[in-house]
Amino acid sequence: MVSAVEQLAKNANLGALAKATELKQRLLFVLGALLVYRLGTYIPVPGIDPVVWGEIFSQKGGGILDMFNMFSGGALQRMTIFALNIMPYISASIIMQLATSMSPRLEALKKEGETGRMKINQYTRYFTVLLATVQAYGLAVGLESLQGSTGSAVIDPGLFFRVSTVVTIVGGTVFLMWLGEQITQRGVGNGISLIIFAGIVAGLPRAVASTLELGRQGQFNFLELLFLAAMVVGVIVLIVFIERAQRRVVVQYPKRQVGNRMFMGDQNFLPLKLNTSGVIPPIFASSLLLLPLTIVGFSGLSGGEMTSGIARLLQHGEPLYMFLYGGLIMFFCFFYTAVVFNPQENSDMLKRYGGFVPGIRPGKPTAEYLDYVLTRITTIGAVYLVFICLLPEFLLVRSGMPFYLGGTSLLIVVTVTLDTVAQIHSHLIAHQYEGLIKKSKLRGRKR
Repeated sequence: MVSAVEQLAKNANLGALAKATELKQRLLFVLGALLVYRLGTYIPVPGIDPVVWGEIFSQKGGGILDMFNMFSGGALQRMTIFALNIMPYISASIIMQLATSMSPRLEALKKEGETGRMKINQYTRYFTVLLATVQAYGLAVGLESLQGSTGSAVIDPGLFFRVSTVVTIVGGTVFLMWLGEQITQRGVGNGISLIIFAGIVAGLPRAVASTLELGRQGQFNFLELLFLAAMVVGVIVLIVFIERAQRRVVVQYPKRQVGNRMFMGDQNFLPLKLNTSGVIPPIFASSLLLLPLTIVGFSGLSGGEMTSGIARLLQHGEPLYMFLYGGLIMFFCFFYTAVVFNPQENSDMLKRYGGFVPGIRPGKPTAEYLDYVLTRITTIGAVYLVFICLLPEFLLVRSGMPFYLGGTSLLIVVTVTLDTVAQIHSHLIAHQYEGLIKKSKLRGRKR
């Protein structure tokens, strides 16, 4: 009986999906955009010897390079036009959000509504081009200094190579920034997150295959592989559980009279997610680690003693890397939560509509109470993110497992999947409501 009901519900959902033409168009647009992105990760930067670069990357990979390569979907390993991926845009967004919280002028601009938001987005795009130019030039200079066993990684070093590399890579970054915005507007889900998601997912089959190959070669026994598989499943279950967890604050609305009718007071909930910031803190933390260390990492490969030492200290599993990464994740958990949820604004909104938290006076006391609750659950969420991102990566790096199976990659994949599925479900519900409204209008006309 239960299975029959589930089958009917499944068929109803499939039928709704078949009728939702707009949703199908949005999904097809997302698939097409991600396909274009994946094709771009195979278009090489002009002037690079792919054989020499592949040899250098395999020898010197690790730490910064592996993290960057994961977020770029393998584009860095192939040195393609999307080598920097969307990371400069994320770095620019972080800096603009920090500047908005500190600058009264930008904060006033943010409060102007859609016009102010568009202006801030424009500043972010300009800053993205600036950051991408600096990083691309550092990348070009670093590539010229790299030597493999068969020669230089650059076929013809010089000014022309540097200019062409900067133009190509900056153009690729700007195109991805535009593509992400188009996915957000015309597709389903957050475009930037989906681009990073697609890059990580594309590397997962190869990571699983290489893990099995290491097991076949005897580097891992069956029990170790079983433990790692169980750890990955456990991390996924924990992510799903925490991402769906909420702290519901009870909100009471008093009785009100409309005309001659008296309406009873209503009780509702203000849902506060345990991890309000979602997947943003690990992405922001990774981006900030990569931003100043892109040039350092490539310079370290050329043999500089100081830069080589810094790059070595920032390898995965090293104490300095773990401390910086964990600290940045904690910071961005609280920072981004403060950006997306303002206790004072929510308190004013409740007061405006006559709502109140039982036992708490409206106004400032309600704002203080919401801030207190949000601080406690954000602390739990921050600890959870640090645990998810650092512990699996530490264990996997110590055991020599592929970087794609780390906690950060699993967190991004699971969180983006949950968010996208929730948005698809919202579109289906909206489509069903539209259908009901149309049917009621037709029946009204017939009468």
